[in-house]
Amino acid sequence: MPRYTSSVSPKGQVTIPIEIRDHFGIEPKDSVTFEVIEGCITLTPLRARLLESHQRFKSRLGPLDWKTVEKIAWEEAALTAAREGLYDESAQD
Repeated sequence: MPRYTSSVSPKGQVTIPIEIRDHFGIEPKDSVTFEVIEGCITLTPLRARLLESHQRFKSRLGPLDWKTVEKIAWEEAALTAAREGLYDESAQD
């Protein structure tokens, strides 16, 4: 990967170049770790364990838009409620 240069702001902030953010999937509000190794500073995306494990598996459905994800979640919640007997028939009046 090529080298990129960024300056340090008065608050000590540095902009991560877009090419690096894209390559590593770093999004706004993501956390990163800094580590000093043999006189060099490394920056590593900090990912939740659940997110890391999720990214190891490919979806059989392919990429999903938010409305589809929401629909699937509602259907799963409805199935769980029906299975557990959480449906309140008196609420239908």
